[in-house]
Amino acid sequence: MPQQPSATEDLAKVIAELETQCRETPKSITAHLHLGMVYQKAGRLDDAIREFECAVAIDEHSAQSHVNLGGCYFEKGWLDKALAANQKALVYTPGLAQAHANIGLIWQRQGDAAKAVDAYIKATQHDPKLTTAWINLTSAHVMAGNFDQAVSAARKAVELDPDVAMAHNNLAVASYYAKDYAQANASVDKAKKLGYPVDARFLDALAQAQK
Repeated sequence: MPQQPSATEDLAKVIAELETQCRETPKSITAHLHLGMVYQKAGRLDDAIREFECAVAIDEHSAQSHVNLGGCYFEKGWLDKALAANQKALVYTPGLAQAHANIGLIWQRQGDAAKAVDAYIKATQHDPKLTTAWINLTSAHVMAGNFDQAVSAARKAVELDPDVAMAHNNLAVASYYAKDYAQANASVDKAKKLGYPVDARFLDALAQAQK
């Protein structure tokens, strides 16, 4: 039986093909976007940034290019640049839910719960089925002390995608703060079954709260 190529080999092949494509069609924004995304997947952030910046240079109005560039900036820890890139995306496409969600994550990382909540709410308004926005909105509400709203957001995430372990974990956390320990326990069990590494400190806190 012939040996199957590894994921690394597959990725290298895709990169080589896209690099050729970019050389042959240097003004193709799609080629640069795809190459940037594959570089990002491979952990080659500097190369990904170069490709996304190239895409932006080709078409300043490409909101997706700005969003992808902002994602790389975020991974590099350049939060101000990440925020600016996502805000630029919204200049051209105000209803781009992913840009709003990314901005929420940036504000959350910077410790501004109120701005994070506002951004995530905008993301869910523009795309009510964006599960990650509901999951992160849960965390932001907990951070802001809005525990009932956190539970509601977490329930929405679970409803949208019941197989996402993090949604159940966040429902457990929100329920704990809302003092609904039965729901917290049920959600923890579900998160564990789905393979989520539930924080041992949270499990201890939940156990202590029920004594």
